[in-house]
Amino acid sequence: MPDFRSEKFLREHIDSILAFYHPQVLDKKLGGFHQNFRDDGSVFAPGHKHLVSSTRMIFNYCRAFDNCIVTGRKADYKALAEVGLQYLRECHWDNTRRGYHWVLDNNQPADQTNHCYGLAFVILALASCVKSGIGDVRDELYFTWNLLNEKFWQSQQGLYADEATADWRSLSDYRGQNANMHCCEALLVAHCATGDSVFLNRAYNLTKTIAVNLANKSNGLIWEHFTEDLQIDWGYNRDDPKNLYRPWGFQPGHQTEWAKLLLLLYRVRPESWMVQRAIELFDHALKRCWDRNWGGILYGHAPDGSICDDDKYFWVQAESFAAAALLAKVTGDEQYWQWYDKIWQYSWEHFVDHNNGAWYRLLNCRNQRYSEEKSIAGAKCDYHTLGACWAVLDVISTE
Repeated sequence: MPDFRSEKFLREHIDSILAFYHPQVLDKKLGGFHQNFRDDGSVFAPGHKHLVSSTRMIFNYCRAFDNCIVTGRKADYKALAEVGLQYLRECHWDNTRRGYHWVLDNNQPADQTNHCYGLAFVILALASCVKSGIGDVRDELYFTWNLLNEKFWQSQQGLYADEATADWRSLSDYRGQNANMHCCEALLVAHCATGDSVFLNRAYNLTKTIAVNLANKSNGLIWEHFTEDLQIDWGYNRDDPKNLYRPWGFQPGHQTEWAKLLLLLYRVRPESWMVQRAIELFDHALKRCWDRNWGGILYGHAPDGSICDDDKYFWVQAESFAAAALLAKVTGDEQYWQWYDKIWQYSWEHFVDHNNGAWYRLLNCRNQRYSEEKSIAGAKCDYHTLGACWAVLDVISTE
């Protein structure tokens, strides 16, 4: 096994993931990026594009530009981020209805539903561009921030609503933690990029609402789904437990992702409860959902503690090893480095494609792939794996 804690390993692994996408990533016909890749790197469904992947890939290339030490490659990453930014502006944005297309087929809108989740990733992409000095997008960042608050912010509840119709006339009564979690992530990056405390204050408030106030309704764990008046909706998507954005059950990956965000918030606005909450969420997730038979972190468990989805997703492993490294740094407790190594060892053996590059997306409980589709529009572009590696690099660079 490699030394998973070494800067050399992490940088080489980042390069190998980016190299997987590089030969085919530019869509020279329609613009932007190809988003659907098979294991061997070949493209399928070339015209099908999703706002989540378009924005996450901008983030990927901005961070790659920021961290690259090879001059020629650095210029390539900047150019790719600029391509993604242009596509976001020209194809996803609809100036007539003042919203972003959720799904595009051959550059024509296939789904115009307005999602808070989507605006969160637009903010993440634009803030990443501001931080990297790519494009003149500071005004766009604040425009999108204002749009997010105008359309989705629920001031009395202290969180964002999730979904609105294409014309913005009707707001869904569904309330969920996932979109708010990614708003928190995006706003932390926006604060880092601009230094504006308005982003940090909102990230802090969202964290308090989700990771403390609402978690208190479910024994300290973070449930996914709520009614309009923020009562826990225990039955939402019970018949659709594998829903891509709104799965039923407690998600260990979201417990550990919140642990990571709590510790990133702690860096810039430290309060002791953040570390304690991160410990509690991480410890429960690994205790409950680590697969002692086949390794890896299972996807979901029911309120009674039984496993309700025994699949294994790439992002759950990545977010969890990033959280483990951050916990090891903050607490000084060696057990979290041990968890970091253990999760990496499992991922290295089962998720990393050593022949073609990047990570497989989804495995069953016995670590077998369901298909040869490695990356899917809206579902995977290795933003989680790349982001996790960069988060760990930040940890070890300050040791």
